[in-house]
Amino acid sequence: MSKRKLSRQQRWRIEKVQAERAKRAEKRQNHDDEKLSAGEYGTERDGRVTAHFGRTLDVTERLGEKPVRCHLRANLEGLVTGDRVIWRAGEDGSGVVVARGERDNVLERPDMRGLLKPVAANIDQILIVFAVEPEPHAGLIDRYLVAAEATGITPVLVLNKTDLLPEQGGELRALLARYEDLGYAVVATSTTSEGGMDALHACLAERTSVFVGQSGVGKSSLIDLLLPNEQLRIGALSADTRKGRHTTTTAQLYHLPALSDSVTAGALIDSPGIREFGLTHLDERQVTEGFIEFRPYLEQCRFRDCRHRQEPGCALLAAVERGDIHPQRFASYRRIVDSLDNP
Repeated sequence: MSKRKLSRQQRWRIEKVQAERAKRAEKRQNHDDEKLSAGEYGTERDGRVTAHFGRTLDVTERLGEKPVRCHLRANLEGLVTGDRVIWRAGEDGSGVVVARGERDNVLERPDMRGLLKPVAANIDQILIVFAVEPEPHAGLIDRYLVAAEATGITPVLVLNKTDLLPEQGGELRALLARYEDLGYAVVATSTTSEGGMDALHACLAERTSVFVGQSGVGKSSLIDLLLPNEQLRIGALSADTRKGRHTTTTAQLYHLPALSDSVTAGALIDSPGIREFGLTHLDERQVTEGFIEFRPYLEQCRFRDCRHRQEPGCALLAAVERGDIHPQRFASYRRIVDSLDNP
């Protein structure tokens, strides 16, 4: 289908809007330059973005300090929660961000139009939260793991609501063992059991973490216990559908309280709740490499363009037959790849 041509009036309106935006940006830039020249802003400081609201940001300089509401210089775009920045404090208690520091990484996910949208930056680990209820699905966990591997950010699996886990819990325990055998860290938590948060506290120390996971698994409840001084909404689990309701609406960085003088506290970014992590921005090769146990075999297939379906000499298929690759993981991989072909 060919693109619809714009009328002369429509083109004029678009050009007018763009010109007005450029004029406002130039005006803001000149205003900042005047204030900087007049000494109305202090010296440059290092900071970190704790929240993002369009052209304004909350920035903290040190752990535990109250954020300073800052605005961006007109030539800065694309900042997200977790970014390291250079900023200058104003006489009125506000500030201006003048530069963005280098990023270690950035977490992105597709928006409603399928375009990649940055969510947070400079993350040490992605905590993939699932729970005894609602029942966890290996395919969804695998999707999160593939997405995490594509970003280069270390994933950690967090099993919540372990107080609801049956004493035997055969299938779920087998699922956890499968991921642990692959080398993934697995942390068990409970918000109701004594000591149920100890392992999670240890995992979060000295790191910047972001929670992701299916709605209703208790992300907000965990964060509420980790941050007792913050007011967080907790989503109720529907008794009828056993699916959670979305509760978190914007990314926010929180500094975690230190448990002891010898351990540096970490930071946690609470990201918007999502039911399923979209992988439409990844290609088949990226998905394949996202299954870490596949990597030793990817260069051993007879054909360089092998798609690991029914091709003769496929090293992945041979590894599945030998038991070196779990058949359920391979089936999960095939479902994900097929979903890319049929979004």
